[in-house]
Amino acid sequence: MLYFTFFCTITLLIYFLFVLRSEVREKLRRRVAVFLNHGNDEGNVITKAEKHQGETLAQRVILPYWLEFKRSFKRRMPGEKEAKLEIKLLQAGNPFGMTPVEFRLLQIALFLTMPFLFGGYGFLLKANVVGIVMFVLLGIITAIYLPHFYIQLKTKARNKLALRELPDVLDLLTVSLEAGLGFDSALGKVVSKKDGVLSSEFQRCLEEIRLGKTRREALRGVRERLKVEEISVLISSILQAEKLGIGMVQVLRIQSAEVREQRKQRAEEEAMKAPIKMLFPLVLFIFPSLFIVLLGPAVIEFLLTFQD
Repeated sequence: MLYFTFFCTITLLIYFLFVLRSEVREKLRRRVAVFLNHGNDEGNVITKAEKHQGETLAQRVILPYWLEFKRSFKRRMPGEKEAKLEIKLLQAGNPFGMTPVEFRLLQIALFLTMPFLFGGYGFLLKANVVGIVMFVLLGIITAIYLPHFYIQLKTKARNKLALRELPDVLDLLTVSLEAGLGFDSALGKVVSKKDGVLSSEFQRCLEEIRLGKTRREALRGVRERLKVEEISVLISSILQAEKLGIGMVQVLRIQSAEVREQRKQRAEEEAMKAPIKMLFPLVLFIFPSLFIVLLGPAVIEFLLTFQD
């Protein structure tokens, strides 16, 4: 019964965090919609009671305090630390749409709750004082390293997807430039025709250019958000070609050939590693089963013979 209660508590806590996040996003969407539609219909007057009619108790009571708490916490958070966290979250693809303030609050919440949860689990196991202390220390270590570990996993997965998409994006970009489009128009064509990590990054790049950034600054932002060597070399080549006035099509064609050759080399490297990786499951799982099937009857006959 105690184990079931502990499991239900953890499940409800996780469900509450997800529900709270979805309610915050829904509230933000409603506020933006009200702002965009303000003044279009003069007869459409929304009273305060009508505005709160479809809201839940958490949206009406808890959410305003939560937003005010986040604003006050953001004011106390150092700007340099917030900028570093924002870069890390952008590299990971903004998991769950978290802002640096929300990520920091999540770290603090984990640091406060995980030791109690691990200590309670040790108490349920009827461990001694040393065991409970070890569980508490394990909870503290988990709370410290778990968020960063998750961000690193998301960053690696995102970089891997971007590297997989790079050859096709380069081909489409080269074809668009050869058709007579400018570089920005070719990027727009790539964004409209392809979906994925690179397309979203190039879309962000185009939006930053429209907002006033130079092409060099926007492309450097892509290089900061995607820590992939091939993409860094590509962007450096594009910037160098733009600076020296070299034909962009020729540069992209060379980069496309190099990227495909590197992908071929990585595939060959993985194929060379496959026999070594297969050795451990063979030794630990398959060979013992074969020995039991092949030598088991002989060993049984041998033992029965000596017993007689």
